[in-house]
Amino acid sequence: MVKKTAETLRSFLDIFYPLFRKVLDKQTYYYLACGGSNTLFGLIIFYYFENFIFHQKSIDVGFEIHAHIAAFIISFTITFPIGFFTSKFVVWDDSELAGRKQLFRHLTFVVLSVFLNYGLLKLFVEYLNWWPFPSQFLSTTIIVIFSYITQKFISFK
Repeated sequence: MVKKTAETLRSFLDIFYPLFRKVLDKQTYYYLACGGSNTLFGLIIFYYFENFIFHQKSIDVGFEIHAHIAAFIISFTITFPIGFFTSKFVVWDDSELAGRKQLFRHLTFVVLSVFLNYGLLKLFVEYLNWWPFPSQFLSTTIIVIFSYITQKFISFK
């Protein structure tokens, strides 16, 4: 079932690959398409929860948590499994590493990304007083670059 889903997704992406063939190799294209879609999905979830569920107000869960941090946590819990699936079975499907090792490495770098995202959000929103959504967008851009490098050369090497 998993491989069939990955093959279907790859076949769909292959329809559009000729548009990018001159500037991207296929694996980078898959990374950008899968990662970009998942990132966009995460930004939509973030925006929706931050603005329409939490109404940009702090939440009391035994301690106070800012709406943008809560929205980030929810977005992450949804997009992490999707990101790992597409990375393992669509983008880096030629990796010879054991799945457990891939998951551990992927999780390690994602946790680093979470801390980086958290720190950047705190900096941008709470100290520089930037709006949450553009701050999340900028944080995401920085993290995507970090993520590509770590996945290509470490997680799915």
